[in-house]
Amino acid sequence: MSRDPKSTGPALPEGSLLEGIVTTLDADRTPHIAPMGPIVDADFNWLVLRPFRTSTTYANLKRGGTGVLHVTDDVELLARAAVGRLVQPPLVRANAIEGVILTDTCRWYAFEVESLDDREERTRIVARVIDRGRFRDFFGFNRAKHAVVEAAILATRIQLLEADHILSELDRLAVLVEKTGGRQERAAFAFLQAHVHEKLTRQTGSAAENEAR
Repeated sequence: MSRDPKSTGPALPEGSLLEGIVTTLDADRTPHIAPMGPIVDADFNWLVLRPFRTSTTYANLKRGGTGVLHVTDDVELLARAAVGRLVQPPLVRANAIEGVILTDTCRWYAFEVESLDDREERTRIVARVIDRGRFRDFFGFNRAKHAVVEAAILATRIQLLEADHILSELDRLAVLVEKTGGRQERAAFAFLQAHVHEKLTRQTGSAAENEAR
């Protein structure tokens, strides 16, 4: 699918970056679920997504041109989706586009791609919201929930950041989760901690093995 790289979508500071979850469809129509932080305008009419060219979300949006952005306060869902260890949650088919909607979220926004610029490794995709809906109220601001979001971002950057920095940040975030988190936040954070430690252990073992050769 060819897309015009020119766009008029929102840009910071005109818009805000919103951490959410985007669903798209693979070539075989299998739902793909991934966390993503698009820039959105105040009225949620336009989105600017910036997936990497190596990502499945990018490939699906370039081919199919549609997706659904979800706003959620379920940080366990976000944490598991971030590291690709998500048991598929309940879904329903979208009416206005070819796509699926996560039902255990707060709000959703079905969108169509208006322009796609993939001349750089990190692409810029402008999308127009054409349908929207609501399932429940957003919980509200909570430091533990935000800490889990930050931990999930760290968990996706193990190959890019120093291990000591990642572990130090997790220790700092753990204090917030312990002080202000409930069952969901503590479970999500414990899951991410275990995932990070497992990945770092494997990474250290692989490096030691290569040095021994």
